[in-house]
Amino acid sequence: MRTIINLNSGWKFIQENAGLPKELPLQWQDVDLPHTWNAVDGHDGNGSYDRGSYWYAKEFDTPEQPLAGGRTYVEILAAGQQATVYVNGTEVVYHEGGYSIFRADITDLCRKGEKNLLTVNCSNEYKDSVYPQSADFTFYGGLYRGVNLISVPEAHFDLEYFAGPGVAVTPTASDCGGAYFKLESWVKGADENFTVLYSIQDAQGHEVAGGTRPADAPELTLFVPEAHRWELDDPYLYTVTARLQRRNETYDEVVVKAGVRSFSCDPDKGFIINGKETPLRGVSRHQDQLYKGNALTKEDHYEDAALIKELGANTIRLAHYQHSQDFYDACDELGFVIWAEIPFISVFNKDPEAHKNCISQLKELIIQNYNHPSICFWGISNEILIGGISEQLVENHKELNALAKELDPNRLTTIAHVSMTPIDSPMHHITDVISWNHYFGWYGGRTEDNGPWFDRFHEKYPELCVGISEYGCEGVITNHGPNPACKDYSEEYQALYHEYMAKMLEERPWIWSSHVWNMFDFGCAARNEGGVAGRNNKGLVTMDRKVKKDSYYIYQAYWTKKPMVHICGRRYAQRAGETTEVRVYSNEPSVALYVNGELAEEKSADKVFVFTVVLKEGNNILVARTANAADSISLEKVEKEPEIYVLPEVNERAEGVANWFETVGSMDLKAPMEFPEGMYSIKDSMEEIAKSPEALETAAKAVKLATNFAITPDSGMWGMLKASTPESLIGMAGSLVPEGFLESLNAQLIKIRK
Repeated sequence: MRTIINLNSGWKFIQENAGLPKELPLQWQDVDLPHTWNAVDGHDGNGSYDRGSYWYAKEFDTPEQPLAGGRTYVEILAAGQQATVYVNGTEVVYHEGGYSIFRADITDLCRKGEKNLLTVNCSNEYKDSVYPQSADFTFYGGLYRGVNLISVPEAHFDLEYFAGPGVAVTPTASDCGGAYFKLESWVKGADENFTVLYSIQDAQGHEVAGGTRPADAPELTLFVPEAHRWELDDPYLYTVTARLQRRNETYDEVVVKAGVRSFSCDPDKGFIINGKETPLRGVSRHQDQLYKGNALTKEDHYEDAALIKELGANTIRLAHYQHSQDFYDACDELGFVIWAEIPFISVFNKDPEAHKNCISQLKELIIQNYNHPSICFWGISNEILIGGISEQLVENHKELNALAKELDPNRLTTIAHVSMTPIDSPMHHITDVISWNHYFGWYGGRTEDNGPWFDRFHEKYPELCVGISEYGCEGVITNHGPNPACKDYSEEYQALYHEYMAKMLEERPWIWSSHVWNMFDFGCAARNEGGVAGRNNKGLVTMDRKVKKDSYYIYQAYWTKKPMVHICGRRYAQRAGETTEVRVYSNEPSVALYVNGELAEEKSADKVFVFTVVLKEGNNILVARTANAADSISLEKVEKEPEIYVLPEVNERAEGVANWFETVGSMDLKAPMEFPEGMYSIKDSMEEIAKSPEALETAAKAVKLATNFAITPDSGMWGMLKASTPESLIGMAGSLVPEGFLESLNAQLIKIRK
């Protein structure tokens, strides 16, 4: 029988490229898995993180098999980003891609009766044939999901085909209320004496269907009468067991959880599951936590899923790579619709070897995760047009989409467009459904632009199912003020932004899905915004999972049925002025607000209740009550609010934009822009501009003022944005940039010869 031996404890690690050891190096550091060497520097705000090629080593005993001819496999659950595995000094497998399972047969290298040395060289160094090339998150290095040994008899379910489970289950609901289960398995080493026995059990453990096939032709379809559907609020799971049988003995066994559901998308009705129109409303998720990096335990993954469930979300976009099997399992059990994707993100590499890596990672994603009922969408790329479009890029997407449909014709394919993607782009017609990453109200335009933009797109392309795959803004819980504004990084502005977005989405059920960017703050070593370096702070929850920002609760008010009420601004605890505004979120029709024990006012509203309150000197107790819930905070009235509430950089940036025009001199900012040959301009890429120190200094200063992005060759964002032009980058800021700003930059650049 199959045995799985966990090898997560007792490893040796060295954060040096020390070379392949001949024996267990006792002087190396002791570590247990999961482990990453970027657990701290991946998001500690130092501006960079260690991207190296480092070594792990562990001794193990050869597993015993009662039958001759048994095989032993090493299973690496993930290794960021490239890894080479050795047993007793001999290379057994090299793998590229930091997010998927890979295995190798090590039987012939194992020494019985003595210790074996397992060594893994892990690298998160840049490699031009491996995706992701560059992106707005930390590429953590290490054996961050764990390692197993798998011991099987000579006859066993296949472990080597892209590290899949060896068994595929495809349930299809029938019109009569039952369901057909198409069962497939792949068997190695079996002769005519072997059969495959299938059994389907309900959630109570009762067998509801069973069947047998010869091992050399193991495909079978079984019927389950009156099948219980997998629903978002009732995620019912069947257990499917495949046994490789030789007469009265089971040689190998694979157990799969499966759910019966039907789903589709309609341009006017949105997402439909089991015949019910159900708009998908949820979040995106990265897989790291504070000072753990991506080295998460099963408990960590389930905690994240529970927090998202508490929010009331029914969908999660798992950005931007394959996530842990533990998290997919949690989504199956809790009832989420999942968008799973590969890290084909931000930067397109024309090298055919890079495209092969995309193909490999897509095969691993689909084959390894085929049985998860929560997964309904395969994502083939994210913001890939940041560097522009080409015929090769379009063709590569068509090939990836065709591959996804070949491997899994039952699920839908999707894509996440960067906001600057042209409305008439050929990229809109490749995947089954599409989605957009729009940040109107943060990187450009106004928050109120979101709804009208989607209305216009829906009118222009009534045949396309359109979603919003990313939207959000930074919220730092020490930044506050009575007049929230874009790019002040305040918790109040983030909440106002999401108030609009939640309402906008509620009014447009035809938007098939929406995913807040992001559920949790996450590591991005290159960032330095809002007074918090090394992280993207757009999360509804802090990176340590300790604090739910006010924006978390506006979605809870829209998406949950359990009575709730939340008073915003509890961290804006010291307030000046004769009166102060107090916002309350609730999913109940009316809220009464009490100040220091006295009823201030009772209001009726839809989700957002706004009160104007007079505070007494010193501390004040505020209580919000509904018919079924209550919340309370304390506010202090002060003469002057703490300086920590307002970031110095916010004022400095505003002054910098105002002073920018002084560097231009007199010019007609309304005159047509000129682009003389041989001179730099706003239409050149940042990579081209970087050839001139003078041009780079000018362009980088302008981009920093407009977007708060530091775009220079020594910045972490360079790889992702070097192909962009100052025109496109500053265009992201939209109406936040004053009239004449872009013209004035061009006027300076065209003075500099290439």
